[in-house]
Amino acid sequence: MDKLNLVRVFVKGGIISPGDFLKIIQTASHLGSSYIHFGSRQDILFPADTFDRSYLDKTFASIQTDYEINANQYQNIVTSYVSLDVMPRRSWLAPHIYHYILDSFDYRPGYKINIVDPSQSMVPLVSGQFNFIASGIENYWYLYLRSDEMGSRPWAAPSLIYGYDIAKMARALEEARNEKEDISFESLYQTALERVKINTQPVKEALVYPDVNFPYYEGFNRIPDGKYWLGLYWRNNQFDIRFLKALCQRCIETDIGKISLSPWKSFILKGIEEKHRIGWEKLLGRYGINMRHSSLELNWHIPVLDNEAMELKSFLVREMDKMDISTYGLTFSIVSNKNVTLFTSVVIERNEAGGDVPTYNIQFSKDFNPNLMEYQYFVKDITKEIIPPLLLELSYMYYEQLDEKSNERKKEVKVELSDAKSHYQCEECLTIYDENLGDTASGIGPGVAFHQLPETYTCPTCGAPKNSFHKTSLNA
Repeated sequence: MDKLNLVRVFVKGGIISPGDFLKIIQTASHLGSSYIHFGSRQDILFPADTFDRSYLDKTFASIQTDYEINANQYQNIVTSYVSLDVMPRRSWLAPHIYHYILDSFDYRPGYKINIVDPSQSMVPLVSGQFNFIASGIENYWYLYLRSDEMGSRPWAAPSLIYGYDIAKMARALEEARNEKEDISFESLYQTALERVKINTQPVKEALVYPDVNFPYYEGFNRIPDGKYWLGLYWRNNQFDIRFLKALCQRCIETDIGKISLSPWKSFILKGIEEKHRIGWEKLLGRYGINMRHSSLELNWHIPVLDNEAMELKSFLVREMDKMDISTYGLTFSIVSNKNVTLFTSVVIERNEAGGDVPTYNIQFSKDFNPNLMEYQYFVKDITKEIIPPLLLELSYMYYEQLDEKSNERKKEVKVELSDAKSHYQCEECLTIYDENLGDTASGIGPGVAFHQLPETYTCPTCGAPKNSFHKTSLNA
């Protein structure tokens, strides 16, 4: 057999209808696969032992879905739609807003885009390169930019972006970034703003990262309206096509309109009526579907098609189970690529082979909150047998700091974002324009970024033009 081709299907926002999902799995089956994988960007992947581009083009065009083969040229858009009805949410962030924003993307993004609600903790906030995070103002979103390198800190834009302008802003950011790769985040943002006409508001209240309470997302769970959501997970991330076909048919028969993919190699069905629950349980039983995985199993992020990482995870889960380690609230990754984006609280990093026995490093995120994107090493160069007791020690550290961390961290994040506002100094008379304070004498309120000032703006002290101001750092 020739080398298998890996087909990657872009499920925009992680939202797909049962009918479209059925066509995807039928396509995978037609091309020789008996299973599919879910990716960490809410995409679908499957191997193909035959290569038929015309068949793929025709099939995916019929469901208006993009795909690529053995490539990483484009990126899927990640959203927190999957967390609706499962976790808390912004009161204004209804399903139709996600759909409208996603429908406004009329191009294939080459950069990772996240569109997320900060109230939930299932979908990472800033694991993308262009991250739009729901604010407290209806349909206005924070914008955080970051590079795709491990440990990269996000940069907060000074303005909120109107939701229905997100696609235009993302495209302008991508075009500006493609023209100049080493452009600073601030210059990238300003360049994009100059190219598109969008609605913005100054950031008046800094984003506060929420406490991360990772949910148990498997099995039947009641929704307040009396219906249920069902979460399904496979330990090996090989979802059997025979079962998935039957599941799609059951969705169509019982009016389940959407299937939601998570970044954790799982999916969720919402809106199952009480009268249909027994039928669903029969379907799951007929195919021997296990819905009783330990939380130790569910909170791991493992690269797709990485057998070594999967074997290590299985070993660690078995050992941790023997030790009765509680991992509620913690999440774990196994990585070997130094440039991978991290979004778990604990990271097990494989070192490059340097001997007969593989070695690993363990990192953990600040406050055990992956949204902060700050990691530090716990230990380095250890063998796999040493990892379980060290994870136990980390779990103790996590629980010990729970009661103390929340308020202090929130204060710290607010100060950090507030201090991110810039200061500009007039070279003629040394007057400072503080973006936090604005220039009330000139009718400019607090929070207005310097680049948003009109070109007719002049120094309130000496009358020098706007171009006489230069960015400066104020140190105590």
